[in-house]
Amino acid sequence: MELDCTAVIADVWLMLDGECDESTRARLQHHMDTCSPCIEAYGIEEKIKGLLSRKCGGDRAPDSLRDRLTLEIRKSVTVTRIETTEA
Repeated sequence: MELDCTAVIADVWLMLDGECDESTRARLQHHMDTCSPCIEAYGIEEKIKGLLSRKCGGDRAPDSLRDRLTLEIRKSVTVTRIETTEA
């Protein structure tokens, strides 16, 4: 199954946090191996995660906040993709 870049970027944080199953990780990795914009986005997200980790001292956000942020990120990425395609 071919993945859309929007889906890959939306799930990058799941991969960075080790929160996706092995088959999902493999599909995401396969896509990024052949898609330079997605691997670049992954690198940026990885750097942001490292910065947040260093600056927040390892504090863990409540699960409810994580769920809300994940939903908003996916909406944002999807809306951006739709607007870009229609322009």
